[in-house]
Amino acid sequence: MERRTFIKAGVMAGTGLMTARLAFGASQEPVKKGLRVGILGLDTSHAIAFTQALNKEDASPEFGGYKIVAVYPPGSKNIPSSYERLPGYIEEVKKYGVEIVDTIPALLEKVDVVLLQSNDGHPHLEQAIPVFKAGKRVFIDKPIAGSLPDAYTIFQAAKQYGTPVFSASSLRYQPNMEDVIKNQVLGRVFCVEGYTPCTIEPSHPDLFWYGVHGIDPIFAILGTGCQTVTRVHTPDVDVVTGVWEGNRVGIFRGMRLDGKGYGDYGGKAFGEKGAKELGGYKGYDSLLIEIIKFFQTGIPPVTPEETLEMFAFMEAADESKRRGGVPVSVAETQQKALAQMKKAY
Repeated sequence: MERRTFIKAGVMAGTGLMTARLAFGASQEPVKKGLRVGILGLDTSHAIAFTQALNKEDASPEFGGYKIVAVYPPGSKNIPSSYERLPGYIEEVKKYGVEIVDTIPALLEKVDVVLLQSNDGHPHLEQAIPVFKAGKRVFIDKPIAGSLPDAYTIFQAAKQYGTPVFSASSLRYQPNMEDVIKNQVLGRVFCVEGYTPCTIEPSHPDLFWYGVHGIDPIFAILGTGCQTVTRVHTPDVDVVTGVWEGNRVGIFRGMRLDGKGYGDYGGKAFGEKGAKELGGYKGYDSLLIEIIKFFQTGIPPVTPEETLEMFAFMEAADESKRRGGVPVSVAETQQKALAQMKKAY
């Protein structure tokens, strides 16, 4: 039997995990209960990277033995980059012994923890609710939601059902972040700059889709307390400036000139003891290590308050753009979203 057909047949027969592991020369033992990871949404390269890292034969000990065992893969019908990549991604995860299921309940029966990876943020609320009800710890990939009110609703629902949840970009854990945050090599930090590509997806607030990667490190260092946001926008570049309490400043530069030397990720922190470059994108392992720690402990490494303020920052940036670049209050943006959040879930 041809190898791909052999793997596919094993999956359909309910023995895909063992079949693929035999094909890859890995252990025949099933994944232990407590270490079974499910992916909800397979239309992002993050899901493939996580599967490859966790399920390869020589997976890092820092991943604690956690393995992807099942995937519910639906993509977004509204975003071409989502539905066009889905068939190839399904075939890719099958190579790692992952079972494909056709409903969220079927996924939850087979797993202990969940990676909610749907590329489109709009279905995240609907997809997260059954996970919360089942009490499965869940990491929600960026953007946490397709709107700020939905982001508030997600955290409120998680609180109601007592289910730990968090969301973060891999850039939060880029090189030198620990030196700045934990080791305080710069002393008091008064300014942080971040820059990334900034593709805009029309169905989402402008910065939710990709700008989040450059804004997350700013919040990781400065924390909550942003007061106003001002945005300068052109078709090629966004410059967003936030003013924090204590006269601190965060500046995000989003570039849409990919292919012309502006596809990089990085930043710089400025403090009373000098300045330090932030290292840029170095893969997903550092984020995945934090996700595994979260699965083990149930303690989110990023608070809901910080995540919600970060997305309020991005929503305020959109409002500043609509108003022609004037400063917009983050607190007012949050209050508006709170008034619009869903009350029943």
